[in-house]
Amino acid sequence: MTDAPRSARAAAAPAVAVVRPGDGETLTLGTTRMRVLEDGSNTGHRLGLTESVLAPHTPGPPQHRHAQHDEGFYVLSGTVRFTVGQEEHEAGPGTFVMVPAGVPHTFANPGGQPALMLSIFTPDLYVQYFRDLRDTLADGRPPAPADTLATMSRYATRPAS
Repeated sequence: MTDAPRSARAAAAPAVAVVRPGDGETLTLGTTRMRVLEDGSNTGHRLGLTESVLAPHTPGPPQHRHAQHDEGFYVLSGTVRFTVGQEEHEAGPGTFVMVPAGVPHTFANPGGQPALMLSIFTPDLYVQYFRDLRDTLADGRPPAPADTLATMSRYATRPAS
């Protein structure tokens, strides 16, 4: 038992976060709609979690590598094509893909139906990248390649070569 008063112990306890359907911050990134379920503020920045709806025929990002975070994807509906290095994996509902830091990867929805997936970031570093990307896309024009590279580099990410 601790010597701290009960009220101090209760105040120090982490809060439970409940994000209900329709709640959470929504980010629109081209043809992808992302809902932030956990941005790290409730997990000591150990974990971030988003839900993404990829529109049909969404090409996805260029293949890239993260130096400081792992990224996991759980497909809830539709089919998502993951390219990891030279290998392609068609991932349907119930498929989980874990990409450790340093591994080149990308994903796309090549099909004619929307795809829904959860993305897990540990630590939460990349959630802020999506906010920055949203801001870059706000004027409706695609960002210049140099701007994209600068944004990626702030989050220890670079294109795969």
